[in-house]
Amino acid sequence: MEKFCNRFLLLHALTPVSFVNTIVVVIVFIHKGRVWLNKKGFIRKTKQREVILQVLRSTKCHPTADWIYQEVRKELPNISLGTIYRNLKTLTEMGEILELSYGSTYSRFDGNADNHYHFVCEECGNVYDVDLPVNESINAKLEDKYDVQVNSHRLEFYGTCRECSDARTAEREHEMAVSN
Repeated sequence: MEKFCNRFLLLHALTPVSFVNTIVVVIVFIHKGRVWLNKKGFIRKTKQREVILQVLRSTKCHPTADWIYQEVRKELPNISLGTIYRNLKTLTEMGEILELSYGSTYSRFDGNADNHYHFVCEECGNVYDVDLPVNESINAKLEDKYDVQVNSHRLEFYGTCRECSDARTAEREHEMAVSN
């Protein structure tokens, strides 16, 4: 490590400070291997955060904190619900996950932090990812019209999912068959 530091000091004398700072950040990531960088600085990776992130990224549903808690307990049986909530907040602040609130008393979480649209079933409450390209031109139109800076936008579609629609159709068919 001492040889590396001596080389680094020589590099520092020959290069701009911003480049050297970038090198230092890369060295920290390589050397420590258990650090995340977010807008607020370095955040230590923990086993709890890694498991929560793994659970969220391994499901297509948009689960509640309680569901995540039940799944994480399969691997970390001593974890508390409070730890789940704190880590979900941290992961959201880091931009690793999305928190989705729809006016209910609880949030849902999405392991895909990339900007994308959602469909919300008004009957069962399930949330589905919508595979449509994000319309970034909406941002520019809003910026031009209202003289604001838009960082992102969120769009949800509301209606009835296929499962609920099929169940309702089957129920109607059953009622018609019984009444005849």
